Amino acid sequence: MQPCLFSVSYAGFWGQARLDLPAFLAKAAQLGYPAVMLAGKRPHLSPLDARPDELARIKALLAEHRLTCAVIGGYTDLSPAAAAEVPYLEMQIAYVESLARIAQALGAKVVRVFTAYEAPGHAPQSVWTSVVRSLQEMCDRSADYGVTIAVQNHHDIAVHSDALLELLGDVNRPNCKLGFDAWSPFLRGEDLYAAAKRMAPHTAITTNADYIRLPRFRYEPAVVNYARVEPDLVRAVKFGEGQIDYAAFFRGLADGGFDGVASYEMCSPIWGGGELANLDAYAAHYLGWMREQGFTG
Repeated sequence: MQPCLFSVSYAGFWGQARLDLPAFLAKAAQLGYPAVMLAGKRPHLSPLDARPDELARIKALLAEHRLTCAVIGGYTDLSPAAAAEVPYLEMQIAYVESLARIAQALGAKVVRVFTAYEAPGHAPQSVWTSVVRSLQEMCDRSADYGVTIAVQNHHDIAVHSDALLELLGDVNRPNCKLGFDAWSPFLRGEDLYAAAKRMAPHTAITTNADYIRLPRFRYEPAVVNYARVEPDLVRAVKFGEGQIDYAAFFRGLADGGFDGVASYEMCSPIWGGGELANLDAYAAHYLGWMREQGFTG
């Protein structure tokens, strides 16, 4: 598997230190990563800013730091729009096509996308249909750039592995693959080894972070007791030190034949705070863990 560092980890969205894209590329190289995944939005790589001269500059920086750009991370929600007259889905299709163009320019082969959150006032099947049609057009347009669309198991629609495989069959495009991650199956109670092995033949990338669950309770004074509150609070910790059985997950991927990109991300607050030194320690720890476990060279 190819270890990869996701630039969103240094984007400052959750109160952590923020690096611009050139500084992030230098940081990834300093930490020993061979590849990066770049967030397809500001402050890193928005299509609004990715002019030919800017892409040439980024490509030169990748070469200077001996890095490969493996994935562009897109951010989508393919639910039907509340205002029918606004071409909301068309905007997202155009956005993903722009990311595919950027990916081609930087040598990346994959653009990651999400499905959709369930939309109030819309039947789940109508949202499903919206997702399928949008993904089909995204794949068709991205194929012109030699790019694969990786659907991450994150949003409500098709988040369970059974549903995700069904969605993949409905989209029915050779360049539609999966971005299959462990944290969602872990939180929802799927068997990580079995799910990973089953999904591995369809998976292009996996994006990884480790978490602990913190149970929540609400005090009820009438009974002088506590009532359990769902869901649990989830906090990110150093890789391999949380409750997700990543050894089983990666064994499942490997046994299923996956040998693609394994990205590390810090996309939530992390124990120890968001200072640059702590981010660096987490990112370095992931790379060391992957090598120690034998999941990468």
